[in-house]
Amino acid sequence: MSGLNNYQRLFSDPEVGTALINTLIFTIIAVPCAIALSLLIAVLLNQKIRGLTVYRTLYFLPAVTMPAAIAIVWRWLYNGDYGLINYVLGLFSIHGPRWDTDPHIALFALTVVAIWSYVGTNMILFLAGLQGIPKTYYEAAALDGSGPWRTFFRITLPMLSPTIFFASVVSLVTAFQIFDLVYLMFGPSTTGGSSTTNIAILSTETVVYLFYKHAFTLDNQGYAAAIAMLLFVIILIVTAIQFRLQRRWVYYS
Repeated sequence: MSGLNNYQRLFSDPEVGTALINTLIFTIIAVPCAIALSLLIAVLLNQKIRGLTVYRTLYFLPAVTMPAAIAIVWRWLYNGDYGLINYVLGLFSIHGPRWDTDPHIALFALTVVAIWSYVGTNMILFLAGLQGIPKTYYEAAALDGSGPWRTFFRITLPMLSPTIFFASVVSLVTAFQIFDLVYLMFGPSTTGGSSTTNIAILSTETVVYLFYKHAFTLDNQGYAAAIAMLLFVIILIVTAIQFRLQRRWVYYS
């Protein structure tokens, strides 16, 4: 198939549309939740509490853990027969779903794992940003009678906005390129020499996974290159919009 035909096929291939929708839903949910949770943890860890180093290490651990190890742990947690999550739900007489094979909740299950793995890196960034805010600002706010919430929204957030912007750009690019967790958790598995397809893969198939399938499984490198170019253009547009909008809410002074 010629190069132009590959690009024409992109706009008529329903699988590309499904992968795009899955990727967008995943990104829209995972990125804001990961940033908000990371910021909350960073604010809590910025307080003077005992065992601070231990907590920082625990929260940062997912960021330095291999995706294969993360997938193995969460596949065990999500297993419908002997998984820990369904075991705990069973203690309260709740019949848990099959998190790893149910197409209706597989994307949600993937998003939870991704948020958990994204939190560590963003938390370290936010913690460094918080520690870089001059204490004199908080002292002046206290003298003016500013409460914790007002201080947070009037001082902490504006001073932390460059870090939040950087984290959002990196997180969005990372989310659009999600592949390893999809492949390791919901991709085909081999048992006894035979390959088994997870029925939940269609609801978790992302653009990069679709690229991988055409490039290395279906041996259609031309179409895979077109998919990769489509993803590049999407990331470029989204990043350009972010840089355009950051002038309205990011404070560098």
